[in-house]
Amino acid sequence: MAVKALVFERQEARYAAASVASRVRPGAGAGVGPLRLSDIDEPELPDGKWVRVSPVLTGICGSDLSTIDGHSSGYFDDLVSFPFVPGHEVVGMTEDGKRVVLEPVLGPEARNEDPAFAGAAPGDGLDYGYLLAGDIGNGIQTGFCSSTGGGWGQSLVAHKSQLHTAPKTLSNEDAVMTEPAAGGVHAAAKAQIDGGVVVVQGAGTMGLVTIAALRQYTNAETIIASAKYPVQKKFAAELGADLVVSPGELSRAVRRATGCRMLGKNLSGGAEVTIDAIGNAASIEAAIGITRPRGRVIMVGMPGKLQIDLTSLWHRETELVGAYTYGTDEWSDGTTISSFKRAKELVRKAKLGRLVSAKYPLDRYKDAISHAAQAGERGSVKVVFEFAH
Repeated sequence: MAVKALVFERQEARYAAASVASRVRPGAGAGVGPLRLSDIDEPELPDGKWVRVSPVLTGICGSDLSTIDGHSSGYFDDLVSFPFVPGHEVVGMTEDGKRVVLEPVLGPEARNEDPAFAGAAPGDGLDYGYLLAGDIGNGIQTGFCSSTGGGWGQSLVAHKSQLHTAPKTLSNEDAVMTEPAAGGVHAAAKAQIDGGVVVVQGAGTMGLVTIAALRQYTNAETIIASAKYPVQKKFAAELGADLVVSPGELSRAVRRATGCRMLGKNLSGGAEVTIDAIGNAASIEAAIGITRPRGRVIMVGMPGKLQIDLTSLWHRETELVGAYTYGTDEWSDGTTISSFKRAKELVRKAKLGRLVSAKYPLDRYKDAISHAAQAGERGSVKVVFEFAH
């Protein structure tokens, strides 16, 4: 059966055009790049452990925008397969009428291998050798794999290990926020906080869900957030930040909160932990500079290919830790729990569905992507595609 989907193809010339256009206007890659609305065949079910899912709401996230606008890293070239249907923040319906949330990582079980351990999440494990194995095309996640389809289409297939029942207590808006919330939970767990001042740089979707996770599940004494736009400042405060400042005021705010001095353009001390939810060279350098010597910087924003002076990282003996997606988290209080299980609780407690600011039908994808790329300045946070059922 044919379904409508947004398809991203390997077309180098169009990808380069998207990169140029998006430097003028973020989101412009949707108009000139290799993304097209097409009628395609439904993806095939690989075996009995796979389930067909019809999306209800699917989010547009930063990694999607980076791909559409021609800024994604070459690191992933071997870990995707073309053509693929983007979209991994999904709440949808199975063919037997169950409402589910997708955990998009294509883990070992989706590739006919054993999980990392009994009860492991798809993203767990110390060896990524399974990534190119199995009967499906290359792809680290649903939304970057030619075999599975993705959330920016009317139908996708998911391995049973990827699906979580969406409780009746969650609205569709809450449910579609579960995937990004799981990323925020994972980042908060990786921070291994033990009191003190914690900073979150950036208050887009990932920054906001991380603030919520820090407030709900850690003993951070003071959470300081930087936010660029009024809507971001509002939600950052509501979700648990004790102090919300503009980016240019962040260093001074941390200095006052910690009582440290200036050391050139950096602080002599600083926050115990800084979580960078922006992911560019300037934000990573700034994060190191406002974190105390021998403190920890968590990278939750996808950085791409950057040129950074890491002398301060070396001198301050800073831990620089990546927080990619989610898994089974170990918390500083000794709790061990999957990011997704805790995220389902977090979206309900923090009412994260209210971050869903706009819904678009698939045929208005250019408008939707433009809106998502300029969300903060347009008074929005999360933009989603909505499918009629």
